[in-house]
Amino acid sequence: MNKETVRISSIDLLRGVVMIIMVLDHARDYFHADAYVYDPLDLSKTNTVLFFTRWITHFCAPVFVFLAGTSAFLVGRRKGIPGLSSFLLTRGLWLILLELTVVNFAWFFNFRFSFIALQVIWAIGFSMVVLSLLVRLPLKAIFIIGLILVCGHNLLDSTHFPGTGIGSFLWSVLHDPAFFPLGGERGVFVAYPVIPWVGTMALGYCLGALYTEEFTARRRKRTLAYLGTGAIVLFAIIRLINVYGDPVPWSDQETSWFTFLSFLNTTKYPPSLLYLLMTLGPSLLFLAFSETQPSALARKVIVFGRVPLFFYVMHIVVLHLIAMAGAVMTGYSAGTMVFNTWVTLSQELVGYGFSLPVAYLVWIVVVIMLYPLSRWYERYKMANREKVWLSYV
Repeated sequence: MNKETVRISSIDLLRGVVMIIMVLDHARDYFHADAYVYDPLDLSKTNTVLFFTRWITHFCAPVFVFLAGTSAFLVGRRKGIPGLSSFLLTRGLWLILLELTVVNFAWFFNFRFSFIALQVIWAIGFSMVVLSLLVRLPLKAIFIIGLILVCGHNLLDSTHFPGTGIGSFLWSVLHDPAFFPLGGERGVFVAYPVIPWVGTMALGYCLGALYTEEFTARRRKRTLAYLGTGAIVLFAIIRLINVYGDPVPWSDQETSWFTFLSFLNTTKYPPSLLYLLMTLGPSLLFLAFSETQPSALARKVIVFGRVPLFFYVMHIVVLHLIAMAGAVMTGYSAGTMVFNTWVTLSQELVGYGFSLPVAYLVWIVVVIMLYPLSRWYERYKMANREKVWLSYV
């Protein structure tokens, strides 16, 4: 295996790991009984296992977005900047369309599309559209813009535009998650405001420069280790100061352990500076130390990392279908799994659900089920590289 293959495999391996973790989070949403009762990060109600079941999944979205930027840089090495800009624009618009249609249907099984959730695929698509413009700037300028967006967006935490008008909606898209009713049972929920995600993708794009001929493997490993360690140390320092970087400061709890959990409990919607430092720091260390010949298990995980969009859509559909069967087996109608709101907010499912070990079992089963399908699609893409449309799925 040549150096280039090993290098790219480390990126795909990290992406594959967080995608497997992502399935756990969504299995918990669809199957865990307590998911319909309280937030697993609510320190007044949660326990350690449940807290970390949710907390570990915080790594998923930042890594998706960050590595999408890194992959864009590598695509640009082949296509050139004009070709990359065009590709990012069209793929970004395609992802937004996909979020509004296929992805939303997979989540809700509702042909009326009465509840539109703008989530991670929307954020990646929007960020790609912005990146399609940024890539025409010098790399240093892209880095500075990304740094400003990631480090400075929490200055906007106290800025709100109440109401449901166009101004409120646009501000929500940028920085303030909110639900906007459209009349009747219809509405749009902006879950992923884009300012910090655009910054995250821009920084990920800049990271791609480490994967060029100018960087030896040793130099790249050292740089990634410094960056990852620096991000973790910066997270600890800023979090300890407890003044800036997250809209919710940590606080003393009944036990020192739960105080520590409060320290780790940073804000995802939108992702705070501390949230991004906490998740991307260890991810950079993972990249630093995984650039080796992958093991047999790692090669299987890499398969998921090479077909991320395909895997993302399929895992939602499979989880939702299994959850529908689970509802029927426990006395609910299949129709209770057709949603007009987010799954854990459904009033029709009060009393539904299983223990956390069952959610873990479903997670493992779904990952195993999706491996042969993902492997088939990976091989199909590799055998049909001349088909342009495959680069969009």
